[in-house]
Amino acid sequence: MSDEKTEGHPESSEAWREVGQQFKSLGDSIAAAFRSAWEDEGNRQHVEELRDGLQSLVNEVGQAISDGAASPEGRRARAEAERAAQSAHEAVKKSWTDVEPHVISSLEKVSAELRRAIDGLKSGPSGSSTPDGEGTV
Repeated sequence: MSDEKTEGHPESSEAWREVGQQFKSLGDSIAAAFRSAWEDEGNRQHVEELRDGLQSLVNEVGQAISDGAASPEGRRARAEAERAAQSAHEAVKKSWTDVEPHVISSLEKVSAELRRAIDGLKSGPSGSSTPDGEGTV
């Protein structure tokens, strides 16, 4: 997917980048397993067959992606995905507008509690502080 296709949708672009990273990680793990299996002479024939099968899978998936992106169904799916993303964005925006006052109120309460806790730590159990900031015991 090129940057120009997702230019207006950074969230979608980031999600696809994450999917790509997950596939890369999977590929790295599979490669490590193959290298380990390749060291055993008895496994080499099986690894070769598996490698050929995986290469075929990669080729087929690549072709399906190319074909799908160019097809009317692919363009329709992309348009639907964009509409769904826009709807989700609007819903999140509305939800945030609805909950924002509650979040702010909760954060203010947490902040006040933290200030009280810090003040309590500064004053120590006897109400006095030593030069190093620790209370006397």
